[in-house]
Amino acid sequence: MPTTDSTTVEGEKQAQQASAPSRYGALARYLGVRFLLIIPTAWILVTVVFFLMRVIGDPITAALGGRLPAEQIAQRKAEAGYDRPILTQYWEYLTGLLRGDFGRSATDNRAISDVLLVNGAATLELAFWALLVAFAVGIPLGFFAATHRDRFGDASLRIFAILAYAAPVFFVGMLLKLLFAVKLGWLPVAGRASTNVELALQNVSPKTNILIVDSFLYGESSYTIDVLEHAVLPALALGLLTAGVFLRLVRVNLIQTLQAPFVDAARARGLSEGTVTRRHAFRNAMIPIVTVIGLQIAVLLGGAVLTETTFEWQGLGYELARYLQARDFVAVQGIVTFLAVVVAVVSFVTDAIVALIDPRVRF
Repeated sequence: MPTTDSTTVEGEKQAQQASAPSRYGALARYLGVRFLLIIPTAWILVTVVFFLMRVIGDPITAALGGRLPAEQIAQRKAEAGYDRPILTQYWEYLTGLLRGDFGRSATDNRAISDVLLVNGAATLELAFWALLVAFAVGIPLGFFAATHRDRFGDASLRIFAILAYAAPVFFVGMLLKLLFAVKLGWLPVAGRASTNVELALQNVSPKTNILIVDSFLYGESSYTIDVLEHAVLPALALGLLTAGVFLRLVRVNLIQTLQAPFVDAARARGLSEGTVTRRHAFRNAMIPIVTVIGLQIAVLLGGAVLTETTFEWQGLGYELARYLQARDFVAVQGIVTFLAVVVAVVSFVTDAIVALIDPRVRF
């Protein structure tokens, strides 16, 4: 009998070792196909955005019509190539994108690639702080709600999650500004940093345009504190939206995981309920969060337009709103195209991470 058990164990080990290369091969093929799909996805997104902008009309006339003489507008159109056939414009736009050329703003003649570099860093910084708030608020509260199921605390947190997700970002932002900035005076009203701090950080080398990083590089702790104070309210306004999603997802998945057979087996081995919940159930319940993070990136980018406008946080959302108001559809086209491609890339990265960490995924 011992010999049979030993043979069985060895057979299982050999089967696992044999299946590992096949899984890695399938994983590589899956990720390769998903990566290649980014190309047609990005092309479709770019094409849709390009032709939607052309439906509105000529971008130069839309932005400058009535502000410049007809001769100057015609000259600007010729310089930008908008007097050429639409398919020629489309081809030139595609080839320009491959070179990293997103065009130039029709109103301020600023290179859109410069807007993406400078203001994109601001949006990236805000998205980071918002995700940090979402994790810090949503995951612990979701854990608490799941472990206190159907009690008063659980019911209260479910209401909070619904309100956090449903409340308009700009409304939450205005409430936070009125309370913590205007009424209590604890935090700044708007901006990414005080004027003197922003001016000082212009001289940082190398300059990242991410103010929290630049303040560390500058080496002045008061500047770092100033940057953090300015980030609190925008991060809360945008982060609470995602925190509500995380709370509900962690609660549902943890409740389901606590009823799984492997959790019952852990309890049968004499492990305490706290150990079972923290070490076994919670770890498995967190896997779906990775998928949701990818989806929430798109939500954060959409919410950034309202949040950045509310708090005068000069990121891509702020610039997008400004260019829309000016009817500068050249700049709008470049920013929207960039954001669409970013969402496609984030979707691929999310799929890759889920495939790597979740053995239940089949290819």
